[in-house]
Formats: sequence, structure tokens, C-alpha cells
Amino acid sequence: MMTEQDTVYARLSRFTAFTTLGVLGTTQDIVRTCLEKIPKAEPENVAEEVLCLVAITTARAAEVGLRQENGVASAVSPTILDLPFAYRDYLIGGAMITKKDTTLLDANEPAYKRLQDKREFYLNQFPENQFPNEPFTREKMEIWVERISPINLSLSPNERLEDLQVLPILMTHLKLVLAFGRQG
Repeated sequence: MMTEQDTVYARLSRFTAFTTLGVLGTTQDIVRTCLEKIPKAEPENVAEEVLCLVAITTARAAEVGLRQENGVASAVSPTILDLPFAYRDYLIGGAMITKKDTTLLDANEPAYKRLQDKREFYLNQFPENQFPNEPFTREKMEIWVERISPINLSLSPNERLEDLQVLPILMTHLKLVLAFGRQG
């Protein structure tokens, strides 16, 4: 017989797995689109910016979706917020094993600093416990598209965002996380 604590752990595990898959899949879809449509975009910067944006907005959607399950929400949100670092650790760990080179860990410090700065930027853009609705997210993504674009592009940030068609990808993911959280 499952105890209440077992039920919470099961819910926490399912929700964390679900959102992690969603963050990684959504990030890949958006990064691929950006790199195809923005000439001369820096792939590493695009990947880091997108991963931080998706992780932060996902955490905010999860906080709202799990509002009735505070124990789960307070455990899941920090985990989602740390996904950019966990993913970086995963990539570096794989490279260290493949190349048998532990010095890669030391070389990783600048990337961690960049991720911290980017995560902090998006944490300041998307308030805690507020679902990032489409108009609000569109406004913030105009700033985001500037951050991933090379300087002096002819299109405005709004036009670039429209051309990319990535807002619907992110919003579908966020609404899915919200609904999965609420289904409780």
C-alpha cells in the first residue's frame, strides 16, 4: 500500500521527468529553428540562451500548475531552474569520459559563469508563481531574440520573432506543463 509520502514522491518523479523531457525537446526545436533562420548566429550562445529561457519559463509554469501541491512545487521548481547546469554537466561528463581528459572540467568555468548570468537575466524577466502568458512572453522574447541575434540585422526584434515562429512552440510546451501540473 502506498503511503502519502510515496504518492508525493511518485508525483514528484513523474512531473520532473515530464518537464525535463519537455525542456530539452522544446529547447532543441527552438535552437534548430533559430540556427536555420538567423544568419551568423553563434550556436553556443543560442543554445545557452534558449535553454535558460525555456527552463525559467517552465519553472514558472510548473509553480502555477502545482500551486495546490506546494511540497511538489517547492521541490520541482529549483530542479527545473538548474537544468541548464545539469545539462552542461552531462555534456562535459560525456566529453571527459570519451576523451579521458579531466581538464575539461576546469575549462568549463567560463560556461558556468555565462549560464549563471543568463539564468539570472531570465529569472528577473519572469516573476515567480506567475504563468508566462503569451502576450507577456512575446514581449520578453523580443528581448531574447536580440540577445541571440548578431548585431545590425535589418528586421526589428518583433519581425524576427514573427519570422522564427518559435513563440507557439514555447507556449505549447508551457501550457502542457501547466496542464500536467494541474491534473494532480
